[in-house]
Amino acid sequence: MPKRLDEVDEVLHALADPTRRQVVERLVSGPASTSELAEPFAMALPSFTQHLGVLERAGLVTSTKQGRVRTYRIARKALEVVDTWLAEQRRHWEQKLDQLDALLLTMNTEPT
Repeated sequence: MPKRLDEVDEVLHALADPTRRQVVERLVSGPASTSELAEPFAMALPSFTQHLGVLERAGLVTSTKQGRVRTYRIARKALEVVDTWLAEQRRHWEQKLDQLDALLLTMNTEPT
């Protein structure tokens, strides 16, 4: 499988989980620490940090550590990879539907 499709798979896998989607949605508004991100979720911190690890491996977030505080930020490149893939799929299916439309119009105008 091409590297780009591996990236798409990894990002979609990471976004398949509702907790991780909520974290990404939160980070769109700005950076946040691990504890700030974990606050709304009823789960142990080690479980929550596993979600952050999945997001980081998928390239959806980056983190920096200053002292004891790890801060996460959204990383747009992974979202752009998926957006590009979706745009390609959209173009493909629009082309197929245009071809079908043209065929149906031709069939409709042919004498019977």
